[in-house]
Amino acid sequence: MIIVLRKNADRGQVEHLKDWLKQQSVEIEAIKGSHSTVLGLVGDTSHVDIEMLEALDIVESVKRIQEPYKKANRKFHPNDTIVDVSGVKVGKGSFTLIAGPCSVESEEQICSIAQSVKASGAKILRGGAFKPRTSPYAFQGLRANGLELLSEAKAKTGMPIVTEIMDLSQLPLFENVDLIQVGARNMQNFELLKALGKINKPILLKRGLSATIQELLMSAEYIMAGGNENVILCERGIRTFETATRNTLDLSAIPVLKEKTHLPVIIDPSHATGIAAMVKPMSLAAVAAGADGLIIEVHNDPPHALCDGQQSITPQMFDELSKQVGTLYDTVKEMY
Repeated sequence: MIIVLRKNADRGQVEHLKDWLKQQSVEIEAIKGSHSTVLGLVGDTSHVDIEMLEALDIVESVKRIQEPYKKANRKFHPNDTIVDVSGVKVGKGSFTLIAGPCSVESEEQICSIAQSVKASGAKILRGGAFKPRTSPYAFQGLRANGLELLSEAKAKTGMPIVTEIMDLSQLPLFENVDLIQVGARNMQNFELLKALGKINKPILLKRGLSATIQELLMSAEYIMAGGNENVILCERGIRTFETATRNTLDLSAIPVLKEKTHLPVIIDPSHATGIAAMVKPMSLAAVAAGADGLIIEVHNDPPHALCDGQQSITPQMFDELSKQVGTLYDTVKEMY
């Protein structure tokens, strides 16, 4: 339920209303927007009398939220959320490029790529330390050593880092990670999501391989319900009957999510297509559709990459793409 207060509502009456609502055993979140103040109620609101609330002088309107997600709902939070990743703003008003290799392979590799993508406009460095792989015989990542190498690249370039967590037991190792990624396979690992809801770090939540948009938002709700509202959503392609690409990039998810939620939305064209040549057109399409950023796999030697080399672009290709993305964003940003 949301209660929209009248402009210049009496502060004393508002506090009295809040006290009464607390007695109804509901959680209250006040959201002050540019045009109005909204009281978002979370919990069992079935016993709260809407007609009584609407009769109050300070109340403009009362609406029940039908969707099961509340904190992630734009009705609950009308203004766009901007997530701060160690000084890098992700969300409305800026376009954020995240780039780096699928897997951290060596100090030389990750530091070299970090310096290259930073020079080309990337704001956050990505790199996998723990790698969820379909085959148990595939490269599983350098694990804790990979996190240490990411920290070295961060120290040398000043770039915040994002990397994927696979299990709750790994959380103590992520102290120096600026943005924790929850991968597609863990989107509905609810115990992990609940734990991430209790920490003070932004979370990059990827859509599951066959997850609906509502299921993605419900996973975000798990994190936000724990108190951590710094969530970035990532569309990374879903599994369909099509075999020409690795997955099917659901670009329609961008406007749908923008309508339903206030959280930032970024696109992963690398995992979505699985083909390096497809990264550029899908990136530009994502910009045109209103995405808040891109997360792109960049490798200095894709043919010899230990993981997903076929979908990785070179630093030179990323430099060209970054310029084109910047030009297109400057053209379309006023549309959104």
